[in-house]
Amino acid sequence: MVNSDPSFKIEDYAQKHPKWSAEIKLLHKIISATGLTAAIKWGVPVYSVDGKNVVGIAAFKNHMALWFYNGVFLKDKAGVLINAQKDKTRGLRQWRFDETTEIDEKRVREYVKEARQNQLDGKEIESKKKKVEIPEILSKALDGDAELRDAFKELTPGKRNEYAEHIGSAKRKATQVSRLEKSKKLIVQGVGLNDKYK
Repeated sequence: MVNSDPSFKIEDYAQKHPKWSAEIKLLHKIISATGLTAAIKWGVPVYSVDGKNVVGIAAFKNHMALWFYNGVFLKDKAGVLINAQKDKTRGLRQWRFDETTEIDEKRVREYVKEARQNQLDGKEIESKKKKVEIPEILSKALDGDAELRDAFKELTPGKRNEYAEHIGSAKRKATQVSRLEKSKKLIVQGVGLNDKYK
């Protein structure tokens, strides 16, 4: 039986996507038998082991898919996996299903079990973290406000980078100032720029 976030209900996600309701529930049942923890992340069902994402279910207009977060390591004996976002992802692989696809429970279970084991074995794509420069306007604001500076230091590196890039990418000085002012409240609250989308 799958462990689950108390707020997780596969029925809620299936209801939002009636076209794929039966397939979503079937995939959830298959994945649940593999010992992964279920939660809703980014608005979709995601299954993890030891806090690391392994596979997710996503429904779209014309197809639905399993997303394997480190799918690049799967053997893919059946040749079903695609890299749907070649320019953006290195490790993600997607297995699509449409109206004509019959879900092979045994094969799906094999892929999920292999993905789970790969994660337990530590097979992960190392992220290419680009170093983001703190824009001058943000740097000056941090220097002049101890509360803001301390709150900024408490943010994760990823969240700090989000703010730095968001503020620094504005071409006009007035836009940078506006973005900085809007960001200050969130920073002091310890909230990431994109947390509301997660």
